[in-house]
Amino acid sequence: MISTFTDAFLRTAERHAAWGVEQLEALGKVLPGGPWTADLDQCRYQSAGRTVRVGLLGTYDLSAQSWLWGWANPGLRGTAVVAAAERIAEFGHRNGVPELQEPGVDLSGFSDPRRAAEALAFAGMGVLDAPGYIGQPAGPETRVYFAPDDPQIPHAELDPITLPRLLLAGAGLFGHSAHEVVNGYFAHHGVPVDVATDRISAHLPDGHTAEISFDTHGRIAAISATTGEHPNSTS
Repeated sequence: MISTFTDAFLRTAERHAAWGVEQLEALGKVLPGGPWTADLDQCRYQSAGRTVRVGLLGTYDLSAQSWLWGWANPGLRGTAVVAAAERIAEFGHRNGVPELQEPGVDLSGFSDPRRAAEALAFAGMGVLDAPGYIGQPAGPETRVYFAPDDPQIPHAELDPITLPRLLLAGAGLFGHSAHEVVNGYFAHHGVPVDVATDRISAHLPDGHTAEISFDTHGRIAAISATTGEHPNSTS
């Protein structure tokens, strides 16, 4: 993705890229899109007959091509619904990530401002270790983004069968550092790894090993993951 995001932001976002893809797939299975309502005072979001507790990540103004973090919304400062967004800002300050600590982000210089807004919501989800994020239209020129905070939304578990697809999908989101994508995925799932310059070997919970090798440009060159019955590989 061609953008003007800082390296600090890209490192943070890529750390969560592969498991974020995995988690959004899990969220979609239990909370599909469609008509929705939200009660910000009660931190409630309702869609497809299901009500879940959420926090407000932020909003994207399509006409101004700008992002506003939920904690910076004048009408919501200090309320429960933006507490999660406040934690994102704290992370940004601690780790020197300007996009996560500033009240708003001007996206007009991006080749695809809408996609850049999605990237901010995605990174916010990752920082919070939230089980996904929800983006919905809130008017002709506004999109609103929520982070679920509800035990009804399961956290996806590592599946060796889908592992290669998820790592490749995560590496393709930002295209900055495939090593960060792979290391972040296994760290999220608590999987120990052995790291070398050109490969990462992960010791999966089932006793088998997944090996990810990288080419001279740092891109994923091949992935091999062995399950109890079948080898699963891609290159």
